[in-house]
Order: sequence, then C-alpha cells, then structure tokens
Amino acid sequence: MRLEALLPLVLSLTLAGPAAADPLGIGRPASPEAIAAWDIDVRPDGQGLPPGHGSVRDGAALFAARCAGCHGARGEGAAAEPLAGGRGSLASAKPLRTVGSFWPYATTLFDYVRRAMPFDAPQSLSSDETYAVSAYVLHLNGLLPEEASLDAASLPRVAMPNRDGFTADPRPDIAPPNPSARPSARPAAHTETR
Repeated sequence: MRLEALLPLVLSLTLAGPAAADPLGIGRPASPEAIAAWDIDVRPDGQGLPPGHGSVRDGAALFAARCAGCHGARGEGAAAEPLAGGRGSLASAKPLRTVGSFWPYATTLFDYVRRAMPFDAPQSLSSDETYAVSAYVLHLNGLLPEEASLDAASLPRVAMPNRDGFTADPRPDIAPPNPSARPSARPAAHTETR
C-alpha cells in the first residue's frame, strides 16, 4: 500500500479522536459559578428570594425611569401589556389579565421582573430595586399602601386576589398530590447510554 493511500486514513483517525471525546464538539461543562448565575428561580412560598428590601416610594421613581415607557405611567399599558387594573374582569368577555387581576402569587412578579425586566436590560436591576419595583406594581393594583416596603419575609405574604383562581392540572404527567407518589419519593431510575 502506498503512503498516499494511507494519508486519508491517518487524517480521519487523527481528527476523529477529539470528536469521540465530545461527540457534538460544542458546549462546555457548566461551572458552579455559571449554574449559580442562572439558579435564580423564586417559588410561590418565597423560597429563592434574595436578601434585600424596597419601598413603594423607591419603586415609583424606578418605575418612572425604567418601566413607564412601555407599561404607562400608572401601569395602564402602552407599548407593553398593562400591569394594573382588570379586577373583576376575568369572568367577562374581555378579561384584563394583569398582575392584580390574574397573577396568583406576588413572588411571581418579583421572579419575572428579576429575570426579564426592563425589556432592554434584563437582569440589570439589583435585588433592592426589584423589591421596590414589585412593591410599586402591587401598590398600583391596590395591594400595598404607599408607605409599604417589601423583603423576602413580606413578599410571599401579599394576598393576591386570584390566588385561588387556578386549579390543579389533572393530566397523568403532573405529580399527584400524594407525597409518596411524587418522583422525588421514588427510587431513581437507572438509564444507560450506549
């Protein structure tokens, strides 16, 4: 066999080595720092809320500067959906789904603002600023007085008008209410890749 005939075989084996180690050749393992940066979810009971606090008054100034351009000066909606109003409209032919009329948990507001707002600079607000904007939006919906402040202890206690307006999903792929039947209570499934 001539040397020229072996060249393609040698090249393909040389290039196949790294590809076999990483079959797709993309990505990298997630570092603990990268995971921590994205592990920012907040649950309805407040688990995951960061330290900090913010007042309705501070939130009003932040809202005027960072939110009103899209949501209107009083949360009535402009280029983006309204955040305030709509109470009592959910059963009507034209329901207005806002933070105060539709959302079941105040912690969801904090979580959403923290992750996605302002639209042009998501995740740019500090925890204190996010508490303040959340306090102001809840105030616009008549759920907090003007002198109120929020923190990790008080935010989950805000009683949202539609808290009981959702029903459990009866589909079989949803975890049942029996704790012993939840996946976390079952032995881990063993999967094998080849």
